[in-house]
Amino acid sequence: MPHDHGHAHIDPASGDRRVAVAIWANGLLTVAQIVGGILSGSLALIADAIHNFSDMASLVIAFGARKIARRPADAKMTFGYGRVEIVAALINYTSLVLIGVYLLYEGVMRWIEPSEVAGWTVVILGGVALAVDTLTALLTYSMQKGSVNIRALFLHNLSDALASVAVIVGGTLILLYDLYWVDPAITIGIAAYILWLALTEIGGPIRTLMLGSPPDVDTDAVIAAAEEVDGVAEVHHAHFWQMGEHAAALDAHVVVPDARWDEVEDIKRAIKGRLEERFGIAHSTLEFEPSDHKHEDAERYGHG
Repeated sequence: MPHDHGHAHIDPASGDRRVAVAIWANGLLTVAQIVGGILSGSLALIADAIHNFSDMASLVIAFGARKIARRPADAKMTFGYGRVEIVAALINYTSLVLIGVYLLYEGVMRWIEPSEVAGWTVVILGGVALAVDTLTALLTYSMQKGSVNIRALFLHNLSDALASVAVIVGGTLILLYDLYWVDPAITIGIAAYILWLALTEIGGPIRTLMLGSPPDVDTDAVIAAAEEVDGVAEVHHAHFWQMGEHAAALDAHVVVPDARWDEVEDIKRAIKGRLEERFGIAHSTLEFEPSDHKHEDAERYGHG
């Protein structure tokens, strides 16, 4: 079956405006939360501010990556610049891991040596943060369905929104019951969630940058389908990768019986048509070998 990624198409200028609005909103929020966290003594609020600052940095990286990715291919980058968005996503997920580890450490230290927290400041700024996080998540929601770069941003802001809810709950418990241990406990919870989120998502960009086969392509089924084409004796030395986030590619050696060698062009068209129709592989490079000169004991995948 061809791929159906089901993502909404938003024109680049509109998408850029959404990201720009999110950058300014998160920047202002970060400043307010850091000041409020220092004045109130709330580590959870500062933790949320640091996370929001990482969101702003991620938004800036993503904004630049979107611009660069639209450049056409040239002599230096013959595949184009589309993969820069995958690099941006990897940077953003890596930053989430580092932030999660730092907040986990700070939360444990504050648990060991708790301090007084101003609950009202925490609740008010937590509410403002929730509003900004929700706005940013809404701005990027429809865009993240078709971009790993924007998905990293969306998950950043979704985790921020949930963290803001936790901060508000923590501030309320401090106001009502003087439960100051709740602040470091929430910080540790936010850190654990950030780490879980980042570590479960980071594998996709790494796989793409490592030239791993597309995760939604059954490579054995692709090769079997190619070998079912009339005139194909064998397929070997297959390499699957993603040229971009949604562009699966294949290069392979195709063995054709000597008696059918004059039909190579027809066989090639049949293979390429089947690959695109069934598997959505629009880019394939096929090297044909006559059966009496084929690679002996060739591996199905790689150059072995």
